[in-house]
Amino acid sequence: MEVLDRYESIVDDFEAFTAACERPLPAAVRVNTIKTTVERARAALDAEGIAYDPVDWYPGLLKLPDDQPGTNWPYFHGWIYGQEEVSAVPAEVLDPEPGERVWDACAAPGSKTSQLAALMDDEGVVVATDSNLGRLSALRSNAERLGVTNVAVTHEDARNHSLKPFGFDEYDRALVDVPCSCEGTIRKNPDALDDWEYDHVKGISGVQKGVLRRAMQATRAGGTVVYSTCTFAPEENEAVLDYVLEEEPCRLIDFEIPLDSVPGITEWPGGEDGAGDADVAGSDDSDDRSREFDPSVEKAKRIYPHHNDTGGFFCAKLEVEG
Repeated sequence: MEVLDRYESIVDDFEAFTAACERPLPAAVRVNTIKTTVERARAALDAEGIAYDPVDWYPGLLKLPDDQPGTNWPYFHGWIYGQEEVSAVPAEVLDPEPGERVWDACAAPGSKTSQLAALMDDEGVVVATDSNLGRLSALRSNAERLGVTNVAVTHEDARNHSLKPFGFDEYDRALVDVPCSCEGTIRKNPDALDDWEYDHVKGISGVQKGVLRRAMQATRAGGTVVYSTCTFAPEENEAVLDYVLEEEPCRLIDFEIPLDSVPGITEWPGGEDGAGDADVAGSDDSDDRSREFDPSVEKAKRIYPHHNDTGGFFCAKLEVEG
């Protein structure tokens, strides 16, 4: 947890934050409305004697305090899918319509891909891209189990994504839920920070910038792109937005979410070139110069574990300009 000390200056009630990060996260599932209804799924869990707690803001999300998602028949039949509560936020923010063309840029193993398909009533097309062939195998398996038919899977680096095979030139919307340092998953993956290195944060932020920039280029003018991570690092969040705002014709737009959150930060001690704390494990870079970001990054949302008893998350909504 020593790694999290670098965020003390930007997190309110830091003691509550670290305490929340140390608590285990209850398992949760999302009802797959392609195959069933929320009511039928709840009835099936009731019949099996599986306890659940509905999530107030999303009727199709259920917390399972005493069970795991993959140990019951509704799961095997594709009625439910294991998905953390905050993981359901980006697809809801993207809000795709049936019949649209949507790109899920970093899709495997398919949590958000299948959620997008359900939000679209399995109509239109979701192009699901990932560079990891093993994870794509899981995505295909999950899509089949969930009865998703509007997904086209591509194995490629999202930074070099091509639309040529699909017969259209641009998307209506894109979801960019990028690979990251995963600091916000500490509650379900207690070892998530064991191998944390600042060099990895700096390196992965370069990948994130490339993927988000490609999403901007591949989405039509007036279209929507949602950027999200499950990390607290400003280098992977606000710094990535700041870069794309400079490089591509786009703007951040306001949006609401039904969870408590705080705005994106506009200044970070140490910026992209320094950890902000020379004592952070794995960091040999003590450059403490402040990095200022475009003021509009305040429109992004930071979701901290102690605010909603969830994992940590970051989400931003952008509009592509002509």
